Amino acid sequence: MNVYTFITPIVLLLLLAEIIYSVKTNKKYYNFQDTIANLATGIGNQCVNLAVAFFVYKWYGWLYQFAPWKIPNTWYFLVLLLLLQDFVFYWFHRIGHTLNIFWAAHMPHHSSEELNLSVGIRASFTQRLFQFLFFDWILVLLGYSPEAVYAMAAVHLLLAYWHHTQVIKKLGWFEKFFVTPSHHRVHHGVNPQYIDKNFSEFLIIWDKMFGTFEEEKEEICYGVTHPPRTWDPIFINFQYWKQLWDDAVAAPYWWDKIKLWFMPLGWRPRGLRTNKPHRVGYTKAEQIKYTSTQFKGLKPYLIIHVAIGLLYLMVTINLSMPLTPLDRGIMSVGVFMMIISWGGLMQAKSWSIPLEILRNLFMAFSIVIILNGRGIADWTSWITIAAFALAGLSILYFSFKVKKDQLEKFEIEQESSLA
Repeated sequence: MNVYTFITPIVLLLLLAEIIYSVKTNKKYYNFQDTIANLATGIGNQCVNLAVAFFVYKWYGWLYQFAPWKIPNTWYFLVLLLLLQDFVFYWFHRIGHTLNIFWAAHMPHHSSEELNLSVGIRASFTQRLFQFLFFDWILVLLGYSPEAVYAMAAVHLLLAYWHHTQVIKKLGWFEKFFVTPSHHRVHHGVNPQYIDKNFSEFLIIWDKMFGTFEEEKEEICYGVTHPPRTWDPIFINFQYWKQLWDDAVAAPYWWDKIKLWFMPLGWRPRGLRTNKPHRVGYTKAEQIKYTSTQFKGLKPYLIIHVAIGLLYLMVTINLSMPLTPLDRGIMSVGVFMMIISWGGLMQAKSWSIPLEILRNLFMAFSIVIILNGRGIADWTSWITIAAFALAGLSILYFSFKVKKDQLEKFEIEQESSLA
């Protein structure tokens, strides 16, 4: 069972509710391009989670034999597991803001310059692997089954999802013990006083105990000190990895090439100059948010294709369906073609139009052939007809509506919601 299959609909319903609220109340919480980039990153992450789940069940299954006892999945032991998960995650999260290699795995989540529930979906491709590889294994050695640990990590993630909102303000006494949106808004801030604060995800007591708590006071500026300034989900995920790799290659000393990955943020190898400012942050008044010129008429198309892409994703990650690992791998290729294409379209890249046409054909043929081969849908079923019809209509739309020489510039003030 892939627990993310059940969590994903909940996440999307909450997201849709916040978008509707933002539109109805004319709140400027959502930037269209940023929201699409967030969703694209999250969609790609779900495909990566398939491989992570396989790794977790294999490695944790082997590790489980060394546990001194086996803890049953009773409600009280599961509550204890949640608390232990929260404590372990606090330190994982804190180290994720401290050491280069862990920040590389975590940074994509912070790279949005907005704060809304779609940012909660902007998940790094590598963070979940790092969490299971370096931290959560201790819970298995304590006696919890791999299935329980993997499922609780997903539940813990869901409990932290609602923090990514500006709709909910401060919550009084609740904030003394539990993490709230106010606490987590601080965590996403790049104001100097907010950097590296409020690492907790469920209980705020860890930050108060270990000296990393900061209350929300000054208006928060969201993002990272060196924003990616692109909508490409691949670059968003690997920007900092590339920076580390470039420094490692350029470092004159072999020891520094290795040491770099495990040093605190801002450390650079001997012999390398830096023109980057010291990591002190900036305020809302100093921030210049990224926008880009995109192909005209793209907005309604992308909104529709986000919905279609999510349906395709649900088939890909649903482990209750009789698909082989190869089937899911092929469909994941389609997913990554799709999200890369979206990033290119929103930046008016000439290569993105043929890629979008190609990926529509690839996704239509892949889902039809795979479902047909597994006996789920035949060549005359409504799924087959719908898949080819959607691909055909999408190609027609691009042929008549999307032109390389017809562009539109998105302005933050005018295009800050999905309305």
